[in-house]
Amino acid sequence: MGASRKNRQVYVTGMGIVSPAGIGVEATLEALRKEVSYLKPVTLFEVPGPGLPVGEVTGIVSRETIPRAHNLALQAAMQAVKDLKTPPDAIVLGCTTGGITLTEDLLRAGVTDPERFKFHGTGTVAEWLAASLGCDGPAITVSTACSSGAVALKLALEMVRSGQAQQVLAGGVDALCRLTYHGFRMLQVVDPMGARPLDRNRAGMTVGEAAAMLLLTGSDTPPKGAMAVFSGGGLSCDAYHPSAPHPDGEGAIFAMRRGMDDAGILPKRVDYINLHGTGTRDNDAAESKAILAIYPEKHPSLSSTKGIFGHSLAASGAVEAVVSILTLREGLLPANVGCSEVDPDTGVSPVLYTEKAQPEVVLSNSFGFGGNNAALVFSKHSTGARTERETHGQRPIRVLGSACISGAGTTDDTLNAFVSNKVAAGVLDEKNVTSGLPPRMIRRLRRLPKLALSMAEAAMQDTNREIQPFGVYVGTGWGPLSETYAFLEKLQRSGDKLSSPTDFVGSIHNAVSSQLAIRFKAKGPNITTTDGDFSFQQAVFAASLLQDESPFLLCGVDESHEPLSGLLDASVAAARVKADGGGALVCAPGRSGAPGPVLVPAFLGHVHSPDEVIRVLGGARAVQERFAAIFSGIPAAHKATAEAFLARFIEFTGFQGSVIRYRDLLGEFATVSAVAVVMAVRLLQDRNLPAALSGAGHDIPLQGKGILLLDLGANVSAVEVLGQV
Repeated sequence: MGASRKNRQVYVTGMGIVSPAGIGVEATLEALRKEVSYLKPVTLFEVPGPGLPVGEVTGIVSRETIPRAHNLALQAAMQAVKDLKTPPDAIVLGCTTGGITLTEDLLRAGVTDPERFKFHGTGTVAEWLAASLGCDGPAITVSTACSSGAVALKLALEMVRSGQAQQVLAGGVDALCRLTYHGFRMLQVVDPMGARPLDRNRAGMTVGEAAAMLLLTGSDTPPKGAMAVFSGGGLSCDAYHPSAPHPDGEGAIFAMRRGMDDAGILPKRVDYINLHGTGTRDNDAAESKAILAIYPEKHPSLSSTKGIFGHSLAASGAVEAVVSILTLREGLLPANVGCSEVDPDTGVSPVLYTEKAQPEVVLSNSFGFGGNNAALVFSKHSTGARTERETHGQRPIRVLGSACISGAGTTDDTLNAFVSNKVAAGVLDEKNVTSGLPPRMIRRLRRLPKLALSMAEAAMQDTNREIQPFGVYVGTGWGPLSETYAFLEKLQRSGDKLSSPTDFVGSIHNAVSSQLAIRFKAKGPNITTTDGDFSFQQAVFAASLLQDESPFLLCGVDESHEPLSGLLDASVAAARVKADGGGALVCAPGRSGAPGPVLVPAFLGHVHSPDEVIRVLGGARAVQERFAAIFSGIPAAHKATAEAFLARFIEFTGFQGSVIRYRDLLGEFATVSAVAVVMAVRLLQDRNLPAALSGAGHDIPLQGKGILLLDLGANVSAVEVLGQV
């Protein structure tokens, strides 16, 4: 961890890419110069009838037990860090498919051994990279549909700017799978001739796969091997529709303007725009309107490269970041391959043939389902962006309202059971989950979004004031399992011919955050993080880095699903009681002056000894003096090692307060930590630790002390829940 300084810039010092054009940056550069398409019929799996064109990677060494996305990501990562002498401080990865390529085969084969599904989780790709590269810091996974890679890069940018890390490996990956291939086919948005962005006769996108990684380094002066300056990034949400973009490009405009503001530049400084440019009628039209709104007279040179590589979903923003940096480094403007006759209705004029040029500043757009928008700015030299950032740990988060759902019921029922030291684990029935929601809002939704909407509504009511949330941050360990399973099951039964487009749209991890944004008109950053038992903690971490001066929603939620939950989550498989639910918080910046408890994400990473965690918390004495209780999350699958870690933590700190193993009471599911945070918030508001919970035989007044949420398992995280800062 290093402190940021006024002249600190974030440089791109390494790049790696695996795409349909080949392996490595030079193969990508050759593809840009050749102006050819690498789209061809799918061969990775059998499909009924003639296969649609895809952007398929060839020439990689596959490992039967390791999913395709993991292999793609590792190859790109090794290229990006080849000159790095020590592991990166952190990894931030955008991904939507995770290990589903292997999961699809296992489900079709009727495999029921949970060990075979251990690489299913979307977050396992970043964890695989961390283990392979020896990274002990945070390994964060962002899943915001087709903007995931770009959003991951923005989050990594803020980590370096803030001094949380010196070098971060960030990017995106997705692999071709039946879910995405057939899902987009059933939405009828795939062009049978291959993507033709901005063409008059364009008929849709082309699904692809890829991995691209950037090594970001913070420095006062250009370090050796610096390729470009990562000058800024802007995030927004349309808050309009689960899959369609806002027709006037309102969210895209907001993201682009925020990205340029963050980079400290005016629109006229941009020399080239790498378009999201999928080739669908609606996306190209909306993005064109957004550009014309910012550039009403003359727009910069622009093009889409998805006619070359296809749309690699979560990887696309990272792939196009590599392309953007190549335009700066090599002095070229890529051709808009696939466009034979420009659609005059778009009002924009793309680069049709690769041109020599000397761009100084490039803007790269990435937009995704749920209205998730990201716009990144790369430049040859510093743009003069404000680089000083708060450096003393994570920025605190003020809690204005809270709510949760557990097997015991909603917030009050859960709290009553918890403070009485009674088990609240279980699965709340549908009627009670949705009792406060308008039927029209939820009529096409399955369990996960219903849980999230119900908790968010209750948390908003708990604030007792009119609040307009700006951002949405959601952690989910497994995403919408009901939609995913329903889509894949129907697909298999039909011989890969038919399934539900609604289930496909609902199957993406950020479908929940999209629904929350639409419900509350939250048009700021819309972030979904996913990494099993640490998904909610990653959402807290992301919110603390990206928060501005506006209120936001923070949520952790997971559903119980038969049979997927037990197959995918070893702790769920070991539990005696099925459980699900989560927690929602209405938040504001920690130093906003508003009353309420405060969250501080103190630690997130991979360690085997408590020493580093204790150091970050201020030392043993600080732990004794600042916390009245430890809420420890010990997943059943990691019980032995986690209990040993907890024992050492208590020994090393000399902590004599109450230790509550909250999963014993609240149940085994990935984001049960969000329920624990709500419980901690409510106890701090009551200023009392009840006798049944404290283990002391009497109530314990908190007297200004806080509660430490210490989660142990494959990773370690520490979140401070404090009465004041």
